[in-house]
This record gives sequence, C-alpha cells and structure tokens, in this order.
Amino acid sequence: MSAFRPQFWSNPIRFMRWASHEKPALFFSVCLGASGPPLVFIVPPIRRYLGDVDPEKIPMTYPVPKGPRKIPEGYDD
Repeated sequence: MSAFRPQFWSNPIRFMRWASHEKPALFFSVCLGASGPPLVFIVPPIRRYLGDVDPEKIPMTYPVPKGPRKIPEGYDD
C-alpha cells in the first residue's frame, strides 16, 4: 500500500485518482451508486424522446359489464 494517502477535502481529484488505483472496488461502487439518483431524472425524458411509452396502468378492480345481467339457466338445485 502506498505511504501517501491524500485527504479528500484538501484535494478531491488527487484522492479519487489514488482511490481508483488503491481501492478500485470501493471507488467504482461509490461511482456507480452516485450515478443512480441523477439517472432517475435524466432517463425518462430520453425514453419518451426515443418513442418508448409507459405501459397502461393495471386495473385495481374488475370492470363491471354494461347492460342488463344475463341470468344463468339450468343450474337450479
């Protein structure tokens, strides 16, 4: 391990370069996790621009048929 460990707040670019070489799994995990929240606001407009539409909402109740109810015959006790 390197003897020199830069402090994040004093020089963030140097710290990120050091972390990407010395602790790559942690560094890229943080980068991937930090990219998630902005993508929530960036991706939907791009999807709509490219022609992708949101699916229809799932019905929460059974649709009631219109017109009179047909009474079944032949099932009497």
